[in-house]
Amino acid sequence: MTTSLLVDARPATFLQDFRVTWSDSHIRQLDGGRTIQLILDQNSGCGFASKSQYLFGRVSMKIKLIPGDSAGTVTAFYMNSDTDQVRDELDFEFLGNRTGQPYSVQTNVYAHGKGDREQRVNLWFDPAADFHTYSIMWNHHLVTFSVDDVPIRVYKNNEARGVPFPKFQPMGVYSTLWEADDWATRGGLEKIDWKKAPFYAYYKDFDIEGCPVPGPSTCPSNPSNWWEGLSHQQLDPIAARRYQWVRMNHMVYDYCTDKHRYPITPPECVAGF
Repeated sequence: MTTSLLVDARPATFLQDFRVTWSDSHIRQLDGGRTIQLILDQNSGCGFASKSQYLFGRVSMKIKLIPGDSAGTVTAFYMNSDTDQVRDELDFEFLGNRTGQPYSVQTNVYAHGKGDREQRVNLWFDPAADFHTYSIMWNHHLVTFSVDDVPIRVYKNNEARGVPFPKFQPMGVYSTLWEADDWATRGGLEKIDWKKAPFYAYYKDFDIEGCPVPGPSTCPSNPSNWWEGLSHQQLDPIAARRYQWVRMNHMVYDYCTDKHRYPITPPECVAGF
């Protein structure tokens, strides 16, 4: 974990920077703590969280999702301020599906307690066949969700239009594997087949670069932090093309175009991405 610009980023071992938050018996450490296995069965799901909170930076993990019939399961990787009324949160939620159907990843952004900003993308590969890198990059200008360095969601700072942006509260890094068959797959139509249990997801290469809180008070506002640099204040041309490719070919839901939920288009959507 990097807390100084003078130290190179390095993948952490699980126990070094994380703690189990839910059902210790359903989380197994493999490869000397460099890889962990999350388990979901009829008794319990499980979860873990970072020991520290961060204000701006980048967090990434390599994840291998549940293979085969995973309908009704959700594997989540997210950042959360752990505050009730004015929660800030940045979500990856991987929605299981019936065998042969595409895996969907849902992203959401909560800022100052306001959420309901879901977007959903069908992944263009089998995320259960191998590990892939999922990352959240967060600075004063935007939040970028990426899959193998391909941006799938960009949430810009539109405070000038009266839209809240998460920039005041530090957030911890969390992951959970849980049962959500009341909504996760086809709106809850597809239920978990418990005959296929237990379900397994795997994580490795935990990498956090950011400003720890508590920590140096000048870190979050330091324009010299690499994630605040000009190249990270907007997508470069290659990333922008990849982003448009994802949106044109793989996006299956966008709250911005949901006229049933939002008869008046949200201002950040009008502003564009």
